[in-house]
Amino acid sequence: MRYESLVSSEWVGLGILMYLIASLIIRSRKTHIPVWSIMAFSAFVTVVAGLVSFDEVGLVIDVDVILFLIGMFSLVSLAESSGLLSALSAWYVSKFRNKHSLIYASSLLFGFLSAFAVNDTVALMGPPIAYVISRAAGLNPKLMFLLLAYSLTVGSVMTPIGNPQNVLIAVQSGIPAPFILFVEKLAVPTLINLIIVPLILIKIFKVGNEPVKLSLIPHEFIKDKRDALIAGAGLLTTVAGLVTNDLLELSGLPHVTHRGFIPFVVAAGTYLLSRNPRRVLAGVDWGTIVFFITMFITMEGVWRSRVLQPVLTLLLPGRLGGLESVLSVTIASLSLSQVLSNVPFVKLFITFLKNVGYGPADVSVWLALAATSTIAGNLTLLGAASNIIVLETLETRMNTSITFVEFFKVGLLVTAVNTLIYLVFLLT
Repeated sequence: MRYESLVSSEWVGLGILMYLIASLIIRSRKTHIPVWSIMAFSAFVTVVAGLVSFDEVGLVIDVDVILFLIGMFSLVSLAESSGLLSALSAWYVSKFRNKHSLIYASSLLFGFLSAFAVNDTVALMGPPIAYVISRAAGLNPKLMFLLLAYSLTVGSVMTPIGNPQNVLIAVQSGIPAPFILFVEKLAVPTLINLIIVPLILIKIFKVGNEPVKLSLIPHEFIKDKRDALIAGAGLLTTVAGLVTNDLLELSGLPHVTHRGFIPFVVAAGTYLLSRNPRRVLAGVDWGTIVFFITMFITMEGVWRSRVLQPVLTLLLPGRLGGLESVLSVTIASLSLSQVLSNVPFVKLFITFLKNVGYGPADVSVWLALAATSTIAGNLTLLGAASNIIVLETLETRMNTSITFVEFFKVGLLVTAVNTLIYLVFLLT
């Protein structure tokens, strides 16, 4: 049964939003509460309150996105459990011989890993790597953990597989050849930002450029050679498949419309070949999958309640010119991502942009949404789920933490610089 009264629907939508905001704030200090459980409860309320009926639940969930995430998480799970990702990281950072070059190299490492292995995965595997580097090089651990959080966020901007909100934009915006478009338009500003972020941290933490020597032996990190080869082949095949599919679309040739199915099909071909298929599937971040399923339900209910439409209309009153659209999207992304977190915000904002007339041809608007909603995660701890993952790992495994204020003091400058650089490239 649906609510007939618009007022009552608005109150239900407002209640769900206030619950989400309060829960995410509490979650930043009570890390034992999974983010997915918060979103799952809001989906329960959404359905029980009638904003989305039981029969509509399956219709509002984007299967394309869900299968994309399951496929990518499966391949990354195999790469991580086999030791492939750790071996690649060890090989890379062992090439640098002084503190400054090591910090810059670490930023590029975390950034590129997140661009192709999903940022939440790097948030999980990154803290141990950052800790080893900080100990071996005599660096302040907080510098390395902040570098990890900021650089994995920035790095994930440049591909549609780098983070969940980019997946949403690539799949639901309808933009042509998203993989090629993202890399073509966002790779250069992302690389610049991955150099500027460590520069800012070096200045703030006053790091000298003393020599260091890391004794890391990459092959010692490989736990299973066969699984490492399968994982590497799977990830390369997925990226090649996505790029080839984009080229086919640009050429007007038959191509896969549901791009999210590509990683899933590739992953399906690796399970039986791996040493322990159950371990691969167990390594999938099922919490994130549940988060997305329930987020689709919740955000559809919030949208139908119309509680956010006045705010969104104030920020973007209608279809505007190129400059005005990009700037409006930037302001909305940086502000509302702090309230809703960037993934739920993007889900709502995609629907809003479509309703006011933006379509597949408005590439700069969609890329602005991808870039600014992502780097909004560098402003505060609540701006991105990856920040919470890093924080939880620090507190549960390493007996240290980063406070909201510590993160914000550096994040304010980092986000301002990141935003300016992306805008320069998006508006030229």
